[in-house]
Amino acid sequence: MANHTPHELADKLKDGLLSFPVTAFDADLLFDETAYREHLAWQASYPVAGLFAAGGTGEGFSLTAEEIATVVRVAVDEVGGTVPVLAPAAGSTAQAVRNAQDAQAAGAEGLLVLPPYLTEADQLGLEAHVDAICSATDLGVIIYNRANAVYSAETVARLADRHENFIGFKDGIGDIEHLTKVYARNGDRLFYLGGLPTAETFALPLLQLGMSTYSSAMYNFVPEFALEFYRDVRAQDRDAVTDKLNRFVLPYLEIRDRVKGYGVSIVKGGLKAVGRDAGSVRPPLQDLTDQDLADLAALIQAAVLQKA
Repeated sequence: MANHTPHELADKLKDGLLSFPVTAFDADLLFDETAYREHLAWQASYPVAGLFAAGGTGEGFSLTAEEIATVVRVAVDEVGGTVPVLAPAAGSTAQAVRNAQDAQAAGAEGLLVLPPYLTEADQLGLEAHVDAICSATDLGVIIYNRANAVYSAETVARLADRHENFIGFKDGIGDIEHLTKVYARNGDRLFYLGGLPTAETFALPLLQLGMSTYSSAMYNFVPEFALEFYRDVRAQDRDAVTDKLNRFVLPYLEIRDRVKGYGVSIVKGGLKAVGRDAGSVRPPLQDLTDQDLADLAALIQAAVLQKA
């Protein structure tokens, strides 16, 4: 059973850093529950506001529905009493509804609605998709605005009017005009979070558009740095943010951008580099090359660990 109402959950999430734990796999690329529990316990030992199990960084796209349910259940069991655990609602509408029901049964606190699988959709179709998910659960629901699921300000408003458990808007596109329209139309009815890849890069300017928080992938392997960066953003300390961008984030992006899909692979690489190996990524992703991993380890050592 959830520990927060949807609106209590929104209040908690909007004023703290969020993250997506990686899903640990063994040598056969099967779910490694022991390693996953160890990673979650470490993540929850810091003051993070919420953890999204089986999300993008958690390779939810490579998990079966049964695996997603298991990963969410394990996350709730391991850290649900310490930090809110949110689950994905992904794939087709029927699959997303099943994810939502499984998450509620597992005791998750909320849901992130990922773009529907493969097909393009217009506003009425997207609205019906989210309607079905919100109606299937009492959990707080956050929509992810990216890829083939770009929600207009009016669609967001209609969903907010109909569903009390619709609580949040996550953006993965970065269209300033669109974000301005969404925020101006919906105001404090929702909370807003950044979801562009390596969200730290965009965190300070997006704060001015009402996005009080974001999901940090690098929190997985350098949690102290990620939390310090978030505090600097919220304090609008431009000099401190710029220093951290130059010292670590921008060089990290250079490694991330060498290969498609490295946005997830580099996070598991970071865990290897700090001695907390969570296994390889599943296809269609690929692990960092030995050279890329060595470059990342050197960057972490020079720019983060020695500064911690």
